[in-house]
Amino acid sequence: MRRSDRAYGAPRTGRARRTGRVLAAVLAGVALAAGCGIRSTSVPVDAGAAPSRVPCRTPAHDVTAQALEEIEVQVYLVCASQLVIVNRSVRLDAAEPDRIRVARVLLDELQKEPEADERQAGFSTDVPAGLRVSAGRGGDPAGTLRLNEQPEDLPAETLAQLVCSYADSGTLVTGGTVVLGGPGNYPPRGYLCTSETKTRPGDVPTLGALELP
Repeated sequence: MRRSDRAYGAPRTGRARRTGRVLAAVLAGVALAAGCGIRSTSVPVDAGAAPSRVPCRTPAHDVTAQALEEIEVQVYLVCASQLVIVNRSVRLDAAEPDRIRVARVLLDELQKEPEADERQAGFSTDVPAGLRVSAGRGGDPAGTLRLNEQPEDLPAETLAQLVCSYADSGTLVTGGTVVLGGPGNYPPRGYLCTSETKTRPGDVPTLGALELP
């Protein structure tokens, strides 16, 4: 009986050893996974490509966007026969912060048709689309801006809108006035934006013009 028991138990011992080796291998794999902080799973997982070691870079078009600075400006529109401030957001090229650029941006805003809500509130503009502004000529007083029309030939409210919008920008004020000239050979004049200019834009701007030395 003992021989038969040993003969019968031998195959069992071989299977037990093989089973033990397989189990040991599985446990070792689990331990390795646990040591790496990876949770074991029976479902295949696609972790994607390995992370790149190249540092992140700002796209080229973002650099261009940063060169354009959005700022808030104030322009004067006409409402109930008076001049009233309206805020506008504009983009200025940071590479060209000169005063002529500012003058042109403000003029562009004055020439735009008021927004729907502005029109509904009673705002309008009298600044014509064809009006242009440029730098002064040689011999002009410092800070002169030249229009393609004589300032005194413009409608009074048009001139008032322009003068007051420019006067609110310190960049465009020289000696307390906005110095404007036209395309002709007439000397530039200094224009004031006073409280009377804002309340009576149809009358005051030309009367407030100052002869420059």
